[in-house]
Amino acid sequence: MRLLITGGAGFIGSALARQAIAEGCDVLVVDNLTYAGTLSSLRDVADNPRFAFLKADICDRTAIDAAFTHFRPDAIAHLAAESHVDRSIDGAADFIRTNITGTFEMLEAARAYSAGLPAVAHDAFRFLHVSTDEVFGSLGAEGAFTETTRYDPRSPYAASKASSDHLVRAWGHTYGLPVVISNCSNNYGPYQLPEKLIPLMILNGLERSALPVYGDGLNRRDWLYVDDHARALLTILRHGRPGETYAVGPRAEHANIDVVNRICDLLDTMTPGDAPRRALIGFVADRPGHDRRYAIDPAKIEVELGWRPQTGFAEGLERTVRWYLDNDWWWRPLRAAGHGRARLGLTDAT
Repeated sequence: MRLLITGGAGFIGSALARQAIAEGCDVLVVDNLTYAGTLSSLRDVADNPRFAFLKADICDRTAIDAAFTHFRPDAIAHLAAESHVDRSIDGAADFIRTNITGTFEMLEAARAYSAGLPAVAHDAFRFLHVSTDEVFGSLGAEGAFTETTRYDPRSPYAASKASSDHLVRAWGHTYGLPVVISNCSNNYGPYQLPEKLIPLMILNGLERSALPVYGDGLNRRDWLYVDDHARALLTILRHGRPGETYAVGPRAEHANIDVVNRICDLLDTMTPGDAPRRALIGFVADRPGHDRRYAIDPAKIEVELGWRPQTGFAEGLERTVRWYLDNDWWWRPLRAAGHGRARLGLTDAT
């Protein structure tokens, strides 16, 4: 498979690129290398003959058309997006431009490209739009999101992703573009920017600086190890049915404060000191409109496509903490540039 990945220098996109190349795919990463993307996340595949990179803005239709023409992809994995909830609250304009207008431009480019394909290649072509469970809003104490959950976005980020989901479905229905949508739960793992909850707590804890937790810390998320997500996306690309949506989650629901406590304990074991890291935890004013609980029921992708997560949360979190301890070459430049230092609060966005 020849796979074009937008946002492939980001956290989830780079994991997908690495996994796809490991499984024998030819990969073109298209990324504008904003604050959220770094080529260092692709270091492991940079010299692989199956890998290519193009620096381009997904809103630049000329550049995107050229990428389609020269690379001739069999499938698109569209991950390029602004995804930080706190940033969307502070300034929504970039989210509207990238997540909505950028998705429109990608759909139009894919439509023009696929229209010129032979019938067999057109039917096999896929446009996978990678979205989030945040489009569904907040859950009560019981239940889980499914593919049929009503949309109820609560933040500018979630609203922009919901809008892009609707565009993708409309292009599939109106123009016959072979589209598939995935909605995933919170991802974690190596190469995640230090402004996100888990890496921020790891790096602050490593430096023995404050560990600020929003509100009462009882907001709950369903934590998906990023390599499991990458495998799910490849499974959907290969076997998902056009026009369908697949909810991707690991059934690993934990409160934020419990996650932070686990990180503290792992750091105390791996880098022991005089005082336990839990003493660094402090509660700060909650984020505006902070969703209380997310959880995904992944039964459809489990039954229909046979995907299962391979990494339990305890194993994945330990592996993640160890990766940050062993790979300061990757995160130190990002911390120096201000990632994870600019704000007192946290994000728990995907």
